[in-house]
Amino acid sequence: MAATMKITRRLEFDAGHRIPNHGSQCRNLHGHRYVLEVTLAGRRVTMHHAEDEGMVLDFSALKAIANRELVDHWDHAFLVHAEDTAVRDFLASLPNHKTVVLPLVPTVENLAQLAFETLEPHFAQAYGKRLSLHKVRLYETPNCWADFATPQRASPLDESA
Repeated sequence: MAATMKITRRLEFDAGHRIPNHGSQCRNLHGHRYVLEVTLAGRRVTMHHAEDEGMVLDFSALKAIANRELVDHWDHAFLVHAEDTAVRDFLASLPNHKTVVLPLVPTVENLAQLAFETLEPHFAQAYGKRLSLHKVRLYETPNCWADFATPQRASPLDESA
């Protein structure tokens, strides 16, 4: 039986947000250059002479799904919590403003979770059981990030996840 491998593709986007109840400057409108790492787990294609022989998935296919389903929506948008009515009202007053209303406060932890939950069904639909979304890592700054993976794919004690 072939070993499961993990592959990761890094994508970048710019977005604004605020953490409305935070006690520091993060409660103000501000933005980040986010870095999103999408990790898939699967087996390498072993079919001789197949276009993707030796690959879990061509990185361009991973990038296309991540861009289409998430990055293109969040890039150069303001990510705002649905309950942050003051900011939502302000953004609504700006003509043609790109605003993404989220069900959670847009912390890096919540954004990583939302990214995972957005992407997972699209990889499942496209590739079935051949591969799966293993983990999403989202960097808010070069030194601060959050990882999100479903419990069956990683646990808090699993250092390799």
